[in-house]
Amino acid sequence: MTQSSDAPGTDHEDDSFVIRVRDRFAEISEADWSRLSGTAPGEGVAPYNPFISHAFLGALEDSGSATAQTGWLGQHLALEDADGTLIAALPCYLKSHSQGEYVFDHAWADAYRRAGGEYYPKLQSSVPFTPATGPRLLVSDAIDASSARQALAQGLMALTNRLGVSSAHVTFATQTDIQALETAGYLHRTDQQFHFHNAGYGDFDAFLETLSSRKRKNIRKERATALENGITVEWLTGGDITESAMDAFFAFYSDTGSRKWGRPYLNRTFYSLIAERMPDDILLVMAKRNGRYVAGAINFIGGNTLFGRHWGCIEHHACLHFEICYYQAIEYAIANKLEFVEAGAQGEHKLARGYMPVITHSAHYLPHEGFRNAVADYLEHEREDVAQFSRVLSEHSPFKKEN
Repeated sequence: MTQSSDAPGTDHEDDSFVIRVRDRFAEISEADWSRLSGTAPGEGVAPYNPFISHAFLGALEDSGSATAQTGWLGQHLALEDADGTLIAALPCYLKSHSQGEYVFDHAWADAYRRAGGEYYPKLQSSVPFTPATGPRLLVSDAIDASSARQALAQGLMALTNRLGVSSAHVTFATQTDIQALETAGYLHRTDQQFHFHNAGYGDFDAFLETLSSRKRKNIRKERATALENGITVEWLTGGDITESAMDAFFAFYSDTGSRKWGRPYLNRTFYSLIAERMPDDILLVMAKRNGRYVAGAINFIGGNTLFGRHWGCIEHHACLHFEICYYQAIEYAIANKLEFVEAGAQGEHKLARGYMPVITHSAHYLPHEGFRNAVADYLEHEREDVAQFSRVLSEHSPFKKEN
């Protein structure tokens, strides 16, 4: 076992591999990282997920958005073979708070404190500030995936115990990862988002034709209303994303972030870094009036999914949020043959606009037996409630009823 110089860490070894804990993502090379599933376009055994790319995770750290100073101290698990080759990994952080996670455990923290414990710090495997489902137990195709996932799951438990922290959380994970984590003894938690499924539509009108008459008319009315007052919409991606466009978008994001969280989670440098490192993965949907941008949303383009993230505006126009965030995303996904649009956390209002309820998953390791038993009981009832609510919402689908 070794100790990291800048943060508490640990290495774990057996005859065939070693798990090292990296306190800086920059310690892992882009070439090594890109061999892991879903981390690079056209690579690995899963659809590309831009949020687990080296460019995105590195930009969070390099910009200062996700660092020890902001309560996100890297504790990334790197599984290496006997030759030192990276064969699996788990992005992970030592957290001093529960902000920027979107799987809410504040009540857990309060209960743990009232029982005399210290809930923080805790370990968090996630993409900071990003409530989007994606692989967390990342493996290369050079190793048995099941064995690698179990090694990472056990490694995270070992790190939790060695650091003596209250818990470890793996959030917005795929069902494959959840199965591996449950096998290792983690508790399973569910929640709900709203996603659009592109059923091979030829264009937006073809999508509208699948909706009930009332919903179809309402969407057409909202789209017309949004573009009143001379508003036009632009799609910017790749080399079209200039620093001036990012300046405009960051002003929108900062206004919204300040009202939601007190201060934005992401800084201006982050947006410059992603525009430089992964421009083809970014879609800016920008609204313009009288020659200047007045609103916009940033999206990220995955292998089969468009991920909607942040929105903001400096002028308020009726229905413009729906147009920029939801309808334009659907248009882009259809035009580019993407199968899904994930429009972020929460929001039952998305249902009427073609986004259907989808269950999201997380896994939690709680070493304290009494605390674990209490949370397990709570989660059993919560999963039932989430499933029931999802069924109820699905019954109010905007799509035409089948005869």
